[in-house]
Amino acid sequence: MIKKDKKDLTDLEYLVTQQDGTEPPFENEYWNHYEKGIYVDKLSGKPLFTSEDKFESDCGWPSFSKAIDDQDIIELVDKSFGMIRTEVRSEDSNSHLGHVFNDGPKDRGGLRYCINSAAIQFIPYDKLEELGYGDVVKLFD
Repeated sequence: MIKKDKKDLTDLEYLVTQQDGTEPPFENEYWNHYEKGIYVDKLSGKPLFTSEDKFESDCGWPSFSKAIDDQDIIELVDKSFGMIRTEVRSEDSNSHLGHVFNDGPKDRGGLRYCINSAAIQFIPYDKLEELGYGDVVKLFD
């Protein structure tokens, strides 16, 4: 499994995951990435999202219609910046991931998980077994 220690995070990864920051829109690694595979929590390596649930939302960040398992995502009220939003965090590492909104595709449940690339790591489908993620291959069948 892919894991990182907090001391190994880049400044941006630390800002996003540990200090509830946000990376710039359209200037991040996965906003327009559509290769088949999974996205895991950068710290714990826990699978969080699949490419099957990723969609283009024109927001500038990776957007997903659902998590692999809702129990791996913590939702909290976020009242920062004069707004009321729903923050999403990784249950395993307690890292800030981004926010979830109710403006996603209706045919996929209506949710849009707007996630910072700095909080996740992409694992290509053809590397899942090799990197210890063989149990999620079934999500693509």
